[in-house]
Amino acid sequence: MTDQIADDRLPKLDKLRELSIPPYPARVPKPEPIATVLAQFAARTGGPATVGGRLTQLRDFGKLRFSHLVDRSGGIQIGFERDRLPEFWPNRKLVEANDIVVIEGELGTTQKGEPTVWARRVVLASKALRHAPEKWAGLQDVEQRSRMRYVDLQVDEDSRARFLKRAAIVREVRRYFDGLGYVEVETPILQPIFGGAAARPFVTHHNTLDMQLYLRIAPELYLKRLLVGGLERVYEIGRVFRNEGISTRHNPEFTMLESYEAWADMRDVMDRVEGLFARLCDTVLEGNSRVRFRGGEFDLRPPFEKRTYLSLFAEHNFGLDWFDQDGVRRRARELGLKVDGLPPEKLANDVFEATVEHALAGPIFVHEYPVAICPLAKQSDADPRIAERFELFVAGMEMGNAFSELNDPIDQQRRFEAQLSSKRAGHDDDESPSELDADYVAALEYGMPPAGGLGIGIDRLTMLLCGSESIRDVVLFPLLRRLEADATPTTDAGTAHETP
Repeated sequence: MTDQIADDRLPKLDKLRELSIPPYPARVPKPEPIATVLAQFAARTGGPATVGGRLTQLRDFGKLRFSHLVDRSGGIQIGFERDRLPEFWPNRKLVEANDIVVIEGELGTTQKGEPTVWARRVVLASKALRHAPEKWAGLQDVEQRSRMRYVDLQVDEDSRARFLKRAAIVREVRRYFDGLGYVEVETPILQPIFGGAAARPFVTHHNTLDMQLYLRIAPELYLKRLLVGGLERVYEIGRVFRNEGISTRHNPEFTMLESYEAWADMRDVMDRVEGLFARLCDTVLEGNSRVRFRGGEFDLRPPFEKRTYLSLFAEHNFGLDWFDQDGVRRRARELGLKVDGLPPEKLANDVFEATVEHALAGPIFVHEYPVAICPLAKQSDADPRIAERFELFVAGMEMGNAFSELNDPIDQQRRFEAQLSSKRAGHDDDESPSELDADYVAALEYGMPPAGGLGIGIDRLTMLLCGSESIRDVVLFPLLRRLEADATPTTDAGTAHETP
């Protein structure tokens, strides 16, 4: 695929303007979706049709031309006959493959019976100055597909289908929570204190107020303020930002669903998650429940398996007790993990991630996490060392995180202070805030009802339902290292051929 304006297209652009044929007209006839025309084909054969889209596969037979026209809904053959198009025919070569056109014509067939719109009028809607890739092989490179998504979507039907499925997933998630009486809300993206997760934030500055701000790493603490305000059931689907590494599972900005429900706990949230997956199986997967993902096949129809965090830790670490600090340190060294300078709870969780997570085929709820790594979750009534928290895993990848939310303001302040002490001691320096969120504690002091909260990454959920191996394949414009060419114009044609 060329990365420059095609040399043979600029003269055609000039010729169009010379002939007073606008290459980018302000108004064109409004086309019907091609899928609608095809669905009504039998009843409409012989009648008029107006379709629009991108021309592909242009074939010239002298007095007859054929092309394929593609829009979002599908594609149809276009027939151009000299006798039907006396005004267009002399300039027909100025309109070519990759141009966007509107065709007004008659619906019919070829001798072989292929549905065809026989053109009676051709309206150029947008002149393409670059050639389309001749073959899909022209965009096999993963980075090129991500960097040039506008071309990837043109040439790869699977890519288009994947992003349409993503839209359907978000739509069904909204319908599910709306149907349960939740209220969709929006909370600040710019926050004076970041929180709600352990992650390194992006830092910015507001000039007028002369204050440092952070792009949110989670909407959690603001959503729970709304429970204090009495909204009782709230959710948000929005972008969050974490200034961390890029991988097949991580993009620095991603889309998160977070929901909070008063009078619920962790077990109720498990039911909500299973209900959501059942709905997605019925709607997005059209009644199917099995998906192929990361080399395996998984049944997403609930109920899901449940295992405790501590039992899994012991099972995969030769019976080791998570709370045995010396034993955990030895095990971490055996695994080649960083040991020095880490608090015991962080080190023990690193061992869990290294030894357990990859083995969690699932779908599986891992629940009853240690309180030490759950600063926003309630303690278990049965064991104060354990938090009412679960994570959902499929194919070794975390899909969701949920708590029985901590609503004790004194305990919450104590845990925030423990985070600050750890930070001052040199631990988790970039992943925890430098000040206590006193306003959030004050909100809890006004009284927050018992509640269950949930976070699900929409990008990873889309990966699972589409069977995509990389998060790049389900994010329209993932963050990539900037190319040198991006900073400079690729041609002078943009100014040299402007209409006076």
